[in-house]
Amino acid sequence: MDFIAQAEARKPSLISLRREFHSHPELSRQEWETAKRIERELDRLGISHRRVGETGVYASFRGTLRGERVIALRADIDALPVEDQKTAAYRSQVPGVMHACGHDAHTTALLGGASLLMENRSRFGGEVRLLFQQAEEIGYGARVFLREGLLEGAQRVFGLHTASDLPVGKIGVRSGPNNASVDHFKITVEGRGAHVSTPQLGADALYIASQIVVGFQGIVTRLTSPTDPVILGVGTLHAGEGYNVVARQAVLEGTVRAFSPETRRLIREKADELARQTASLYGGAASSEWEDYTSPLINDPEICREVCRTAGCLAGKENVVTDRPLSLGGDDFAELQLRVPGVYAYIGTRNAALPDTTVAHHNGRFDIDEDCLPLAAGLYAAYAFDYLTGDAG
Repeated sequence: MDFIAQAEARKPSLISLRREFHSHPELSRQEWETAKRIERELDRLGISHRRVGETGVYASFRGTLRGERVIALRADIDALPVEDQKTAAYRSQVPGVMHACGHDAHTTALLGGASLLMENRSRFGGEVRLLFQQAEEIGYGARVFLREGLLEGAQRVFGLHTASDLPVGKIGVRSGPNNASVDHFKITVEGRGAHVSTPQLGADALYIASQIVVGFQGIVTRLTSPTDPVILGVGTLHAGEGYNVVARQAVLEGTVRAFSPETRRLIREKADELARQTASLYGGAASSEWEDYTSPLINDPEICREVCRTAGCLAGKENVVTDRPLSLGGDDFAELQLRVPGVYAYIGTRNAALPDTTVAHHNGRFDIDEDCLPLAAGLYAAYAFDYLTGDAG
């Protein structure tokens, strides 16, 4: 099947749809209008659908030939609390909210892939499930789809993400670990207030919190292997009531990123222990709260071979990148992979002639080279087609 030629014919409509999503971004768990727009497009394609949670969308259809295989295709749909700094006509119209990570392109590509499969449904059997997943940025939406049993019976799950580090036309398919786990922590330090001139009468929560932040770096550099990538980072620290008052409380928040369950558990245990002991040493107390956002994202080696075969046919073997560097960013597609074997691929969006396509994800100038859209839509469709027809292996 020449899915690329068919996708290229849809390029103007793909660009228009992507720009519509880009101009009207919505934050995690607030994707009301995004979901409605997805539903209108699914109605146009004649694909049945329903809501998942409040703002996710699930759809499914079958090929007309006989077949029992089931594949799920996923795209995330939420935006970020980032101000759009571009000057493009399609820049965000919502102050302080922006598609700074490419989810607008993912949504567009999956709708485009669904259109391609519907056009060719007489050529395959089996079932295609479409997961338009809300709230990826806060590690929420994948678990909602899983709780509702929408991956039950599927043998494959496939997704893709834009990649500003890859030139447009390239497809990244890395076997094994790709993205780190993500945990969020909040540590509250309770001290005792006193005048700054008599610190011995209080317990300085700000000083305790500062020592905890410094101590965290020792956990990483002295308790984990240098060859095992891990981050224990603190993003915020709030403390104190006045310049001449010993702080009675401090609150710090941060994140842990790791690639193995063992390292993930070790960091959490040691962070809690260090916080408690440091606070106790200086006369205070510390308590911790943890949120599990997502597991490490690990691509199945055999399925990577399947996807590489499809990607090579679409883009040329020379354009399939199998050694893309590990990312300490997370993605809750990992939760879907824990239930169903699958692969997460990356679509190059970088073009040196378009400076905004070269900036990092989550940057206020983030943009993509829209030439990637037909390739992304084609990859969704082609891998699903190859798997359902048995051509993927």
